[in-house]
Amino acid sequence: MPAQPPPRSPPKPPSRAHYRLVETPQGVRAVAPGAVAAAPQATARARWRAWLKLIRFDRPIGTLLLLWPTLWGLWFAAEGVPPWGLLAIFAVGAFLTRSAGCVINDYADRWLDPQVERTRTRPLAAGEVGGKEALAIFVVLMLIAFGLVLLTNTLTVILAVIAAALAASYPYMKRIVWFPQVVLGAAFSMGIPMAYTAVRGEVDAIAVLLYCANLMWTTAYDTLYAMVDRDDDIEAGSRSTAILFGELDLVAIGILHACALATLALVGYRAELSAPYYVGLGVAGLVMAWQLWIAREREREECFRAFLANNWVGAAVFAGTLAHYAASP
Repeated sequence: MPAQPPPRSPPKPPSRAHYRLVETPQGVRAVAPGAVAAAPQATARARWRAWLKLIRFDRPIGTLLLLWPTLWGLWFAAEGVPPWGLLAIFAVGAFLTRSAGCVINDYADRWLDPQVERTRTRPLAAGEVGGKEALAIFVVLMLIAFGLVLLTNTLTVILAVIAAALAASYPYMKRIVWFPQVVLGAAFSMGIPMAYTAVRGEVDAIAVLLYCANLMWTTAYDTLYAMVDRDDDIEAGSRSTAILFGELDLVAIGILHACALATLALVGYRAELSAPYYVGLGVAGLVMAWQLWIAREREREECFRAFLANNWVGAAVFAGTLAHYAASP
């Protein structure tokens, strides 16, 4: 009989010296040699998820609230469909500038967000993204947006610089003034005069009225947004119109809504718009009234629902504008 080969001894497990510490989405852990190659991919995926979360890619409401008034301005300035190139520039620019605004807001609020229930899981507050990393993302986004604006004209570029300064200063206003929402309104309304200068090369009275209407509307919906965090903001020492208005918060929001609608009606009168535009304003007014109704108990979830509904306010005004110019000869 042939000699039987000696039994093989089981392979020795790798010594502790062969294990490596690898950063994963779940934290730093020891990984065996065969598994090391997959760890960097997991880390890269986690990094991308943190970046997308930082710019609120999964929450487009901010981009829409910035885009709607910009579309109003483009259609009014062009008295119909604007040049497609400008439409693309402003649409992409709205996404980029809103994303950059979220980054600088979180950077400025990295001292506040960990103390607020709704924001403590944001990437900067949770330590998923570093401060220098966030600033680099902000700069890249703003440079791309600025490159797009350079495709327009000098006056639009100047207005874009002013808009960027307003957007960057807004987060810091929470420490200085009781009405940072007005600063946000001023920043979110800059797309209107920029649309006018890009299309016409000037800003007229209708553009000024649109700007004022959007400023009041933005102040109203950002007050609703601030009502969600009011208790946490008071404890942390932050400021907002929700704190400033106190028990009169819904009254103030209702007044701002009424003034915004009246100003938009004046825009329609000055521009000699037809019935479809006013139907759009009527729908917007009903959505505004519904917001006040569901927020009447000032519960966090309902105030946030009321805030989100402002997407339909902007869409209704734009739909009315679109319908008028589509029906015009």
